[in-house]
Amino acid sequence: MANHFKHKTQIQIRFKDIDALGHVNNANHLSYIELARVNYFNSAVGKNINWSEEGIILARIEMDYLFPVLPEDEIWVYTRCSKMGNKSFDLEYLIIKKQNNTETQLAKGKSIMVCYNYKTKNTISLPTEWKEKMLAYENT
Repeated sequence: MANHFKHKTQIQIRFKDIDALGHVNNANHLSYIELARVNYFNSAVGKNINWSEEGIILARIEMDYLFPVLPEDEIWVYTRCSKMGNKSFDLEYLIIKKQNNTETQLAKGKSIMVCYNYKTKNTISLPTEWKEKMLAYENT
């Protein structure tokens, strides 16, 4: 399944991410995919967006935890756009551990992102330019 994901973000596990049980606390997974989401959007759409005017907001997020993330793990978040609507798009995520040329899926998630005008405080249509760039990125 990971071969369907073009975008990858390496995650540095920090000491503060570890809980009393000796693994990464589940709340940190959301921070990891947030970082991956920003990196994905910058790679796919570009960095020349005036976020004080138009952007995206998180409408929904879900996460399935499959295996614990340990402090010594080398982890990556794989990200892809799996669906586009009129005002929103879905991003899917895999949190992958790489070890000895093997990838193990530790968690998977999905978010629904809504296009938003921060000045009018209203949802907006998915800008055509963003849609075209994301489609081109996913299909290259």
